[in-house]
Amino acid sequence: MAQKGVHLDQETFSCSICLDLLKDPVTIPCGHSYCRNCIKTHWDEEEKKKLHSCPQCKQTFIPRPVLMKNTMLADLVEELKKTGLQAAPADHCYAGPEDVSCDVCTGRKLKAFKSCLVCLASYCEKHLQPHYDVAPLKKHKLVDPSNKLQENICPHHNEVMKMFCRTDQQCICYLCPVDEHKGHDTVSAAAEITERQRELEVSRLNIQQRIQDREKDVKLFQQEVEAVNYFADKAVEDSQKIFTQLIRLMKKRSSDVKQQVRSQQRTEVSRVKELQEKLEQEITELKRNDAELKKLSHTEDHNQFLHNYPSLSPLSESTDSSSIRIRPLSYFEDVTEAVSEVRDKLQDVLRDKWTKVSLTGTEVDVLLSQPEPKTRAEFLQCSQEITLDPNTANPCLLLSEGNRKATFMSQQHESYSSHPDEFIYYSQVLSRESLTGRCYWEVERRGLGVDIAVTYKNISRDGSNECGFGNNDKSWALYCHYNSYIFLYNKVQTPVSGPQSSRLGVYLDHNAGILSFYSVSETMTLLHRVQTAFTQPLYAGLYLYWEGDSAELCEVK
Repeated sequence: MAQKGVHLDQETFSCSICLDLLKDPVTIPCGHSYCRNCIKTHWDEEEKKKLHSCPQCKQTFIPRPVLMKNTMLADLVEELKKTGLQAAPADHCYAGPEDVSCDVCTGRKLKAFKSCLVCLASYCEKHLQPHYDVAPLKKHKLVDPSNKLQENICPHHNEVMKMFCRTDQQCICYLCPVDEHKGHDTVSAAAEITERQRELEVSRLNIQQRIQDREKDVKLFQQEVEAVNYFADKAVEDSQKIFTQLIRLMKKRSSDVKQQVRSQQRTEVSRVKELQEKLEQEITELKRNDAELKKLSHTEDHNQFLHNYPSLSPLSESTDSSSIRIRPLSYFEDVTEAVSEVRDKLQDVLRDKWTKVSLTGTEVDVLLSQPEPKTRAEFLQCSQEITLDPNTANPCLLLSEGNRKATFMSQQHESYSSHPDEFIYYSQVLSRESLTGRCYWEVERRGLGVDIAVTYKNISRDGSNECGFGNNDKSWALYCHYNSYIFLYNKVQTPVSGPQSSRLGVYLDHNAGILSFYSVSETMTLLHRVQTAFTQPLYAGLYLYWEGDSAELCEVK
C-alpha cells in the first residue's frame, strides 16, 4: 500500500505547468498549487490583459494575487523526497498528438514502449512488464509502437488476421476462407512472411552485390582519374621538355646562321675594301701621271720637252674591270630564302602533327556502362558491318561475298600472294575494321569446326602454337564443333552448354569489358560471357578447321 501511495503522490505533488516536483510551492486563491516561478512567469505573460487566471480551472483574479508560500505543502514535498518520492515523469515521457499512447494508463497517458499484436494494445514500460513476467504473455508478439493495430482486425469477422490470401494478396482471418476467400490459395501469415523474408533476403543480397560492383566501378573510375591525371601531367612535362629542346635548337640554329652571315659579311667586306684600296691607289697614281703629262704638254721649249719625255714614269698595269665582281643589291638573299623555307616546312609539320596530336589525345570515357541488350532487336541496334581483311587471311582460306565469307580450301588459291600480316600456319583471318565501343555481329557457319573470336591486332603470326585464337592472352574464342561448344582463352578450355545453331551472335562492349556469345535461332540464348578489361582495339576473327568449312559475317538489319 505504501508503494501505491508513493506512486499516487507523484502527480499530487507535481506542478501542472513544469510537470516536475513542486519547488517553493505557492497556493493561489482557487486552491491550486504551483511552483512560485512557474505561476509568476504565467501571470507575467498575462499582464497585458490585466487578467490573472489559473492554468487548470481558468478562474480569473483581479487584482493580481500576492503569492504566499504554502509551508505545509513544501514540508510534505521535502519529506516525501526523503522517503523515496521521485520526480514526476518529464514531459517527453507523456504521449503527444503524434505519439502512440499507452492503452492502460489513466489520466495523462505515457508514451507506448511496445505494441502487442496479440492483445492489439500498446503499453508503456510499466504496463508492459507483465508481458515479460507472465508465462502466457511471454509468447505474445511485441513490435514497435503502432497506431495501426486495428488494421490487424478483420472488418467482416472482427477476428485477428493471422492468415494471408495469395490469390487476393491480402491479410485475412481464419474465417475468411469459409466465405469471401473460399477456394483461394491461403497460407498462414507467418508462412507468407517467411517466404517474403526469404525473397527480401535474396533482394538484399542482390542489392549488396550491386553495391559491391558499383563500389568496384567507382574504384576503377578513381584509378582512371588518377591515371588520366598522371599521364596528362607526364605528357605536359614531356612536351614542355621537347618544346624547350626545340626552342633551344632553334636558338642554336639562329645563332649559327647569325655567325655564318656575320663571318661571310666580314670576309666580303674585307675583300671589297681590299679591292677598293687598290683602285684608290691606282687612281692616285694615274692622277699623278696625268699631272706630269699635263705639265709636259705645256712646255714650250722643244729641247726641254724632248729631254724630259723619256724620263716620265711608265703607267702601271691597270686593273681589269672584268675581274671586279659586283653582287646584286640583295645580299644574303639566299640565306633569307633558306630560313623562310625552313620556317614554312616547320609550320607544315607542326600543322599536320598538331592535328594528329589533337585527334589522338586520349578521351576518358567515364560513362556508366549501358545495360546489355535483351532482345535481338536491341542487339541489332548495336550491329556493325564487318568485312574480312585479305592481307591477314591464311593462304588456304578463300574469301568471297565481298570479303565477308571465308572457306577452307585444300590448296592455296591461285590469286594468293604473301603478306606480312597473314597467318602462316593457322587457317585464320581477321576483320578489316577495328571494334571499340558497343557493337554486335552475327556469323553463319557451315562444317564441322569453326572458331569465332575477337583478338588484338598484335597477335603473333609466326606459326607457333600461340598464334591460334584462344591460345594466348590476346584473343578470346568460342570453338563451335558439330555438337558442342568450348570457350578458349590463354590456353584454358571451358566447356559451354547451349542449343546448337548455325548462326552465332557476338556482342562486345569494349568500354565495359563485356564479351558475350549467343546462339541465334527463334530466340537468342546466351552461351558464354566474359568480363575483363580490354586494353587495345579488338578485331573479329574466324578460324576454320576442316576442308569445306565456311563462315560468313552476316548482313544484319
